Amino acid sequence: MQTTQDFRVGVTSDFLMPDGTLGFGDIGLELFDQAGIPWEFFPISSGEIPSADAGRFDGLLVLAPRVTRRTLEGTPRVRIVARFGVGYDNVDVPGCSEAGVLLTITPDGVRRPVAVAALTMLLALTHKLRIKDELTRAGRWSEKLAFTGQGVTGRTLGIIGFGNIGREFAAVCAPLEMKIIAFDPYFDDAAGRTLNVASSPLEELLREADYVVITCALTEATRHLINAPRLALMRPNAYLINVARGPIVDQQALTDALTRRRIAGAGLDVFEVEPITPDDPLLKLDNVIVTPHAICWTDECFRLNGRAAIGSIIDVAQGREPKQIVNRDALRHPRWKAR
Repeated sequence: MQTTQDFRVGVTSDFLMPDGTLGFGDIGLELFDQAGIPWEFFPISSGEIPSADAGRFDGLLVLAPRVTRRTLEGTPRVRIVARFGVGYDNVDVPGCSEAGVLLTITPDGVRRPVAVAALTMLLALTHKLRIKDELTRAGRWSEKLAFTGQGVTGRTLGIIGFGNIGREFAAVCAPLEMKIIAFDPYFDDAAGRTLNVASSPLEELLREADYVVITCALTEATRHLINAPRLALMRPNAYLINVARGPIVDQQALTDALTRRRIAGAGLDVFEVEPITPDDPLLKLDNVIVTPHAICWTDECFRLNGRAAIGSIIDVAQGREPKQIVNRDALRHPRWKAR
């Protein structure tokens, strides 16, 4: 029987700064040591993980590099890919399932950090933080009355995606006394009652909401869910905030809506193509706040994500079924049953 000493973990090197120091602070790597599980950083920091690298390990702790079918070809040793974060668009899920490899994510780690990040965007937009910062730095103090913000009390908040993060966002916003509605094909009625959130059709939400916040997953069904016709439904004084995945929004259509002042503004942590190019027209607009897919990156986020992902790997090494498995069908694979 394999022992934890035989179980080896590879950590993608994009967790490291250029000088070799850990750029994410305390993510809990010492937990491997405490469990007697050998681990190491391996060279890949972007692109596709080669099978030659992956095949040396039983568990992979992955940030941005891609795990594909080619990664897992001829690698019978790999048992788990633990994604540091809640998104897994860089991992070929069917490929993992076909190879009998578990994929886990860390929803518990990102729940509060992403919810707070979305609220940060909302308040920065409604209080016109960007322009007020510019006024102060440019000595235009006397112009501040021309840029009065918008109070949120009594406004309508629309959440697209009432899952792990959407529900947490509603809870975080509850003291602000907004009316909260949510669109989700799988809306949880019990959670809605608990959080005082009403289910709403998407088009109705877009027409009614002062703030539209996207917290759903990127799937084929949600790709360009927010397109030109749906943006046209939004109020002229409404704001769009996306802390989920860029392709959920048609970025060209959003740029056009913002340019024409069809909506008041947007807060974007994600883009259709990342990194967004410096000459993208979206970045020339003064009614959008942008961040580099990192607004939720805090010590809290890294600590919670790391411990959740590492905990999943340790569970597998010690013969337990980990939490937050994306592809539970992999557990029925002959290779997994044999283990």
